[in-house]
Amino acid sequence: MKYTIFIILIFLLLPLMNTVYGIEPILISISSSMDKVIFDGKWTNELEWKESSWESIPSQYGTLHLRTAHQGDFIYILLDAVDDQTIDHISDRAVVCIDGKNNKSIMAELDDYCFFVALNGKQGFVYQGGSSLSINGYFKKISNTEGFIGVGSKSDQNDKYSKIPHTSYEFKIPLNLFDRSNIYGFYVLVFDASTNQYYSWPTGIIPDVASDIPSPSKWGELVSPDKSIPEFNLPLLALIPALFLVIYFTRFLQKPKRG
Repeated sequence: MKYTIFIILIFLLLPLMNTVYGIEPILISISSSMDKVIFDGKWTNELEWKESSWESIPSQYGTLHLRTAHQGDFIYILLDAVDDQTIDHISDRAVVCIDGKNNKSIMAELDDYCFFVALNGKQGFVYQGGSSLSINGYFKKISNTEGFIGVGSKSDQNDKYSKIPHTSYEFKIPLNLFDRSNIYGFYVLVFDASTNQYYSWPTGIIPDVASDIPSPSKWGELVSPDKSIPEFNLPLLALIPALFLVIYFTRFLQKPKRG
């Protein structure tokens, strides 16, 4: 029976392996002010993105500041590339990818979406996995979902991290594209066209060519809209009572019958 307990524990731990032994997830916070964001591709004022989670992502080329939040039916994301100070209109761009099932598939599937924004472009574009063609990493362009916004711009004096003009990007992503979950697969990329350099999370996961998208199996995790657990990993806490339940029922079943 002790082997049964061991097997059950392994089963319970499987969803956590990527977090515990791999890359720490991006923690997203619930917000009450994201619906007031003015989507102009930058900090419209110094308080605009204050009510959101923040991650500083270092790389050999500089730092990418990532802000994330969720409110209502949308995920909100700001990518602030403070070291991309050469403003290349349209050529500079950013990508945010979300795996709705977080199943780490090798080839992009229908639950995998990527959102593209070009600097000073009129509107972003939505790509969905499941294409039979390897071009763009098995993603194909689809019609923009209602409510989606993606815009990139040059920063100004309102930027929280640097007063030197640089590229930044804002996204408003509809949750109705995915099943609501406490964990999504997650990937972000910023491309600096003048230097041909990439800023990414997970760090170092970059495409072979600028138009390609890395496999969802290499993405990290976003924890996580609609169950509002930005401070801790709820499944890990759930293991404690689950373990006691397993032990209790195991001992109960092992009791000899009287009579």
